[in-house]
Amino acid sequence: MSHEIRPLHEPFERFRQVLAEAEATGMVDPNAMTVASVDAAGQPSARVVLLKSADEQGFVFFTNLESRKGTEILAHPQVSLSFFWREMGKQVIVLGTAGRVSDEEADAYFATRPRTSQLGAWASQQSRPLPGGRGQLLAEVARVEARHLLHTVPRPPHWSGFRVVPHWIEFWVAGAFRLHDRTVYEREGDGWRLSQRYP
Repeated sequence: MSHEIRPLHEPFERFRQVLAEAEATGMVDPNAMTVASVDAAGQPSARVVLLKSADEQGFVFFTNLESRKGTEILAHPQVSLSFFWREMGKQVIVLGTAGRVSDEEADAYFATRPRTSQLGAWASQQSRPLPGGRGQLLAEVARVEARHLLHTVPRPPHWSGFRVVPHWIEFWVAGAFRLHDRTVYEREGDGWRLSQRYP
């Protein structure tokens, strides 16, 4: 099987084109992706989050660092991202290493969130037991709102973002009779090694 070395920007440009195509369909949350992490025992867990940016530096999403995914990623930064657009018959899988975004980047994004979402970031002890049910959560949101009633809501210290720097990106396009097209980019030096895979 022949391999070609491609420039650093190529898979990111291709990803942005696919994401733009998904956005143009009008589907809900075209930037939704599954993030898979692993705990100390090797048990994987996965959940859907929203991609906030993607460029040659990596794929960025935000979360509570004390949540299950936050603590798992901080301890074991190797993660997998999966995008699937059923309507288009396309999928992208990313393997990479996650690192925290800068405080400045987290602050800037947090400031763009709706105020209720900002309050929720303070109120929610994400992934922990909620013995009082939804009523307990809403009461905590009300308490946080009362504290910040007359001023802007600052970013909680436990809320930030991760940037996943990829070393593997696979583009999958559905084909007739399950003869799908699979193109893999593997990081090599300052570029990417391109190869085709059997479906």
